[in-house]
Amino acid sequence: MTSEVRTIEAGTAPERFARGWHLLGLARELADSKPHGIEAFGTKLVIWQGADGELKVLDAYCRHMGGDLSQGTVEGDNVACPFHSWRWGGDGKCQQIPYARRVPPRARTRAWPTLVVDGQLFVWNDPEGNPPPAEVTIPAIPGFADGEWTDWVWDQTLVPSSHCREVIDNMVDMAHFYYIHKGLPTYFKNVFEGHVCTQYYAGTTHEAAATGLPIEIGEYEGQQTKSDATYWGPSYLVDKLWNTHGDLTIESVLITCHYPITNNSFMLQYGMVMKKLPGMDDATNDMIAGKMLNMIGEGFLEDVKIWKNKTRIDNPLLCEEDGPVYQLRRWYEQFYVDVADIIPEMVQRFEFEIDTTKAVDFWQKELMEKEAQKA
Repeated sequence: MTSEVRTIEAGTAPERFARGWHLLGLARELADSKPHGIEAFGTKLVIWQGADGELKVLDAYCRHMGGDLSQGTVEGDNVACPFHSWRWGGDGKCQQIPYARRVPPRARTRAWPTLVVDGQLFVWNDPEGNPPPAEVTIPAIPGFADGEWTDWVWDQTLVPSSHCREVIDNMVDMAHFYYIHKGLPTYFKNVFEGHVCTQYYAGTTHEAAATGLPIEIGEYEGQQTKSDATYWGPSYLVDKLWNTHGDLTIESVLITCHYPITNNSFMLQYGMVMKKLPGMDDATNDMIAGKMLNMIGEGFLEDVKIWKNKTRIDNPLLCEEDGPVYQLRRWYEQFYVDVADIIPEMVQRFEFEIDTTKAVDFWQKELMEKEAQKA
């Protein structure tokens, strides 16, 4: 008798883009006298700051003759097409045609709802065309506006040939922290509810585990790293981090976010602010935050390497310690269906905690053996 062979169901990525707020970049990099172009949501967008100080986002291709507005100029509150200088306002209406007596009544283009939070620019995408509900507004970082934190350090990388779901899967993937990010998880829990998904993590490093000293397993006790990471909608992850080094604890907020370029490629962005350490000047605090982000960025590039070479898999074969992958994907599906088609299983509260005892025991022994071989 032959055993049944497991096959991979790859499926296809959804054609529509997720409903929700998507971060396009830092406001400070877009708030100048020039229009900026970004490929996103299967098209191109133009972003500019008007004379009123507001950042505005439209479809980039002029509805007159198809000129690229991001190659034009900013004229007062409007963006002018480089082809015939049609002037478009942030509401999507053509405000002026310099050589014409009047503007055609149907001269309208798509305007994207915007939101600026903590110096970050978001746009709202909804395939149904509905405005953003108040309850999904991105929350601000407490104390950010009061000067308690450093300024943003920021980076991004293009991820081709992959759907955004690959990023989301990491939320429940306890084991990849060990194999990809050189961490050792000692506590791992997920909570999904409504449009919010949270991962609670605590752990230590490979180097610390290799010493052979006892590692406590449990919620945040005696750990070097604590992380509360929350997705607010489909694409914006706020990760509150506490890294302990001896008697010093560094508190930071890591943002991991993405926006789709096509239905099978996306721009991964990540940035960090750090709570300023007492007794240090701003330049030193900024330097520490920058070094922390560089280390985290190296880990993200390892993720990207995996995504570039793996296949899409809709029926992953799981063990108990792999976490609630299917439940996570059910939560994520709510952003790809019409609001009327959201079912309770997508948004009802779900909790899952992984018992890391077996994994920690195996991984620490493995690290100690590797360390002994070096000696």
